[in-house]
Amino acid sequence: MSLSHFEHPFDVARHPSLEPEVKRAILASWASDAAAVPGQPALRRPPALKRPVPLDDVFAALRSLDR
Repeated sequence: MSLSHFEHPFDVARHPSLEPEVKRAILASWASDAAAVPGQPALRRPPALKRPVPLDDVFAALRSLDR
């Protein structure tokens, strides 16, 4: 499965066959400053994504894994 399969952080968090550790690793890479959109620090766009996502959505997806 390629990362381009996911369009939003909750697609990762809700994926039925990924282990929680894998979900956390993917989402952590999305939250990384390396994925920041230049001039828009509240957005992240990992190379596999078609469009940027809000950093708040990435953190919300990470928090959902703890429930």
